[in-house]
Amino acid sequence: MDLYDAIKKRYACRSYDSKPIEKEKLDRVIEAARLAPSAKNLQDWRFVIVTDEKIRKEVASACNEQTFIATAPAIIVGCSNSDYKMRCGLPISSIDVAIAMEHIALAATAEGLASCWIGSFYPEKLKPVLDIPERVEIIEVMPIGYPADKETHRPRESVEKIVCYDKWQL
Repeated sequence: MDLYDAIKKRYACRSYDSKPIEKEKLDRVIEAARLAPSAKNLQDWRFVIVTDEKIRKEVASACNEQTFIATAPAIIVGCSNSDYKMRCGLPISSIDVAIAMEHIALAATAEGLASCWIGSFYPEKLKPVLDIPERVEIIEVMPIGYPADKETHRPRESVEKIVCYDKWQL
């Protein structure tokens, strides 16, 4: 699938088929994350891939009881092990992991899979479920699998509403 097709086709899937993801596909999706850029090339991201059904249910519970998450055959939990801040003052943790997770979302789409960004979770509940150390920050949770729902796309702003050139004119 062409990159632009994957970008257009990606959507927030909230219903998954129980069919397991082939190891080769999952490996390619993770490779896409591994190749993502990171600040100072620190590659601070770490991923926990949850495939065990019991643990997936516990993850869904820690994600504000969003039970659809557990229906995905895999859940990727994106974490950062860095507290480094860029010169602009922003921490790299959420930025670097977000870039890598979007690589995952697009690669998954290219593989015929679907995903959903999940930011509604309780780190204090999720860390013990996955044995994530206190010093590691959980940035995002992403269920991934074959979609059982229909592709849905929300309206997007026009380019004219979001872009200006040379100086702020919005």
